[in-house]
Amino acid sequence: MAHHAPRPPSQRPAMPGPTTAEPRSRWYRCTNTLAALAAAAMILAGGATAAHADPTVADIERQIDEDWNRLEPVIERHNATRQDLAAKRRQADELAARIAPLQRQVDEAMDRVGALAARAYKGETVRAVNTLLGSRSPGEVVEQLGVLDRYARYQQQDVQEASALRDELASTKAGLDRTIGQLARTEADLATKRRQIDAEIDRLQRLRQRAYDDGAGGPQRPAPCPAGYPGGPAGKAVTFACAQIGKPYSWGAEGPDAYDCSGLTLAAWARAGVTLPHNAARQRQVTASVSRGDLRPGDLVFYYRDLHHVGMYVGGGWVVHASRAGQPVKMKRLDLGPIHSFGRPG
Repeated sequence: MAHHAPRPPSQRPAMPGPTTAEPRSRWYRCTNTLAALAAAAMILAGGATAAHADPTVADIERQIDEDWNRLEPVIERHNATRQDLAAKRRQADELAARIAPLQRQVDEAMDRVGALAARAYKGETVRAVNTLLGSRSPGEVVEQLGVLDRYARYQQQDVQEASALRDELASTKAGLDRTIGQLARTEADLATKRRQIDAEIDRLQRLRQRAYDDGAGGPQRPAPCPAGYPGGPAGKAVTFACAQIGKPYSWGAEGPDAYDCSGLTLAAWARAGVTLPHNAARQRQVTASVSRGDLRPGDLVFYYRDLHHVGMYVGGGWVVHASRAGQPVKMKRLDLGPIHSFGRPG
């Protein structure tokens, strides 16, 4: 193996030393840092300006739409609860009407039982037995036994009737008490919910006033209404709905001066002799399904997955509806909103 002699120090490679580019590199890095800081300051200043910029009309409308789509389901549930409450009131009235005559029957039956007890206390039963024992012939004994048996059955029947009537009265009163308790709780819940809804509507109204001075928000009748008169009950309903254009929205209202969405369709079809519940989802339950191709004026158009909005088709691709607080009853394009389904009353 060959061995090489070590190189003398003068022949060893020199170690790399500082270059003339290093000072320029430091200056370059410093310059970049200053530029980055300046850019960040501009971005922050621009962001602060954007954060304090007033929202545009489109921004406010979008926010109102989002908030309203959260609020309207609450309103529709409130409408349904009010209807349930009215039904409970009718039930309570029916129970109360039953209680008065039932109470009289109980009193009369208890009077009869009391009279039986008084006669027994005075010894009438004992005298009847003594008479039986003192009979002169077997035939008289048989006859007296029959009388005594009938007398005992009458007594037992009167006691049982009084007991049954008393139990029925107690059960009816207990049902009435439960219904009254439910009414009281429901009314308290509705009062709380009404205050919450009113406060939220006031907030949305203030938002809307920032965007519009007149609160109109566009034309109310951009096309003929109805586009074609169908005649019959549907014709009465659609003509009535079109006549309400321009009247204000008021949640829980079903006319004649203001409406909410299901209140408008309820009132319109009531004019045609058809009863609908004051709730969009329940109106869907009681109407016959129709396809889009079979849609005709007077049919109902239901929107959103939870069915919290309804309008009336008036022909030509237009719907009349009570949209939301701050806007009057007006027309809109059929597809302006996510359609769930279509229903035909009657």
